Amino acid sequence: MLIFHNPVHDKHSGRQEMFRGKLVPCHETPARLEYVLDALRQRGIGELRVPSAPDMDLIKRVHTPRYVDFLASAWNEWIALDPANANLDVLPSIWPVRGFRHDVEPTNFAARVGLFSFDSGCPLTAGTWEAATAGAACAIDAARAVSQGQGLRAAMALTRPPGHHAGADFFGGYCFLNNAALAAQALRDAGAQRVAVLDVDYHHGNGTQSIFYDRGDVLTVSVHGDPITEYPFYLGYADERGEGAGQGCNLNLPLPAGSDFAAWTAALQQGLDAVRAFKADALVVALGVDTYEGDPISKFKLKSADYLQVGRMLADLGLPTVFTMEGGYAVADVGINVANVLEGFVG
Repeated sequence: MLIFHNPVHDKHSGRQEMFRGKLVPCHETPARLEYVLDALRQRGIGELRVPSAPDMDLIKRVHTPRYVDFLASAWNEWIALDPANANLDVLPSIWPVRGFRHDVEPTNFAARVGLFSFDSGCPLTAGTWEAATAGAACAIDAARAVSQGQGLRAAMALTRPPGHHAGADFFGGYCFLNNAALAAQALRDAGAQRVAVLDVDYHHGNGTQSIFYDRGDVLTVSVHGDPITEYPFYLGYADERGEGAGQGCNLNLPLPAGSDFAAWTAALQQGLDAVRAFKADALVVALGVDTYEGDPISKFKLKSADYLQVGRMLADLGLPTVFTMEGGYAVADVGINVANVLEGFVG
């Protein structure tokens, strides 16, 4: 297994996020990735590589050009408003909700931040663009590596910020560029006729679903906390099955808060069966380990040892596989849990 790790991930380090009416320290921190790297090195799992330069053409085919251009310029615009803003992160405060226009891009910076976001818990920082594009490069390189036909079974984009909440033209949920979607598109470009994206993060992969919702060449499957009570709330319901050419190519498997490993694996098996029925040529796993019983912002009951079985179940598909790093906020245990998935997979 090749592990493409993001050497500049720590340049994205948010100071605060809005949570339940107050500003709190960010749950998504650089330490998350360092614990994973340490665990992989200790166990000798995978060959570590750094990514090549990001493929901006591919990024602008998955994400809209005006959104990408905004992310690229946002921090400089923020500083240009007031040099003292260097000591603050960018957080949105206004959004174009139902009935408001999305087609016009205002010149006001605060309005543009709101246009391209969906929550106030996702700080944009001085290093966000560099970290996010390097992470996107990890995902694209991982997909291209498993597509080269040289017997490589799997690769991982070990990066942060995560990606599965980012849509074609919006950020949120700690995510700016959708690494899983970029990997899926890179697999398609490399010759895979049908690609499945299987999201096992506690939170629904709303961005990935929205990107591929009307496409029949990419199956999106998500096992997650029921959005009737769990973030991101407004997508992830079982009746969302795709539209147009994508009708039947989206499968949501929501579970109630408090679900244990038995209930979770039953849902995962449904997802795996759907991937098999789709006859996918390649698989992207949006790997969140915030399903862990000790996660501070999630409510499933998986134990560290359970992730070995998760890896084995994923391996049983027998597909070229790209893992993208998503959530997991019990920071000291993230490395153990990710390493267990990969160990189960390669074992």
